[in-house]
Amino acid sequence: MTDDSGEGRPGRPNRPRRSPQGITRAELEERVRARREQFEEANEKITARTGRNLIPAIAIGLGLGGTMLVSLLFFNLIFFIFVGVLVCVTAAELVQALRRSGRTVPLIPSVVSGAAVSAAAYFSGASAQWLVLLAGAAVVCVWRLAMLVRPRYRGSLLMIVRDLAAGLLVQGYVVFLGSISLLLVVQPDGRWWVLSFMLIVVGVDTGAYVAGLNFGKHPMAPRISPKKTWEGLAGAAITALVAGVLLSVFLLQEPVWFGLLLGAVITVTATFGDLAESLLKRDMGIKDMSTWLPGHGGFLDRLDSMLPSAAAAYVLFIVFA
Repeated sequence: MTDDSGEGRPGRPNRPRRSPQGITRAELEERVRARREQFEEANEKITARTGRNLIPAIAIGLGLGGTMLVSLLFFNLIFFIFVGVLVCVTAAELVQALRRSGRTVPLIPSVVSGAAVSAAAYFSGASAQWLVLLAGAAVVCVWRLAMLVRPRYRGSLLMIVRDLAAGLLVQGYVVFLGSISLLLVVQPDGRWWVLSFMLIVVGVDTGAYVAGLNFGKHPMAPRISPKKTWEGLAGAAITALVAGVLLSVFLLQEPVWFGLLLGAVITVTATFGDLAESLLKRDMGIKDMSTWLPGHGGFLDRLDSMLPSAAAAYVLFIVFA
């Protein structure tokens, strides 16, 4: 039998197989390789300019945001569990970062206090939240003082005071602010307020990222966060104001002026939260709180804008709703 393909016949060279589009396999592989190199080069430029690996950052952001969205829309109890776990993990993350910078903060009572305060806020309200928070802060301080029985944890009075202040920082910054969204979600229509302020914070972050990447030329706070620019802040404000009006009118059933107020307030609190965390990291001499979230650093690096914004949204709810 003869081979109709013509391969292997003397005087008739083998022809490279072509795809239906007329491209050989080698050409297709070369094009894919070139596109991949172009994408990697562009991603490296974005990472160098913004300090964030784009693909993992987007994936992590969508994962966290999707979980919060589903829990808010359908299961408040799942939202409580999710936020409670985030508060505990973020408290542990900050404690470990403080330890690496030379502060001695007890881990166990800090995390237990995070869980207890979150539960008190969700099930019993603001009064219980405050009482449990004060009790948790007291336990953290007493635990640190009890550690003085071991010589390795002794030091000067100034060092001990700094350790106590660091422990209180974890309670006030992460535990208290992190649990405020649980106070808000159990209010009448509170889930829509939580969803609104979170979406506006995402808008602030996205607007600042896009505007800063494309137009950023004038640093806003070079000693604290060199990559933040005034152009990025302008993009964040525009995005937040538009999002605030849309969410206020269509989701919160509030007037346009309130949407402008909400967008402006969240722009301030989100930007302040971001800068405050950058200042804290600079004081500790670290770039990221941890490496637990690829593209973001740590959980606190992702939630820094959310924490003070939750407090602002709760105050606006109490005053206007």
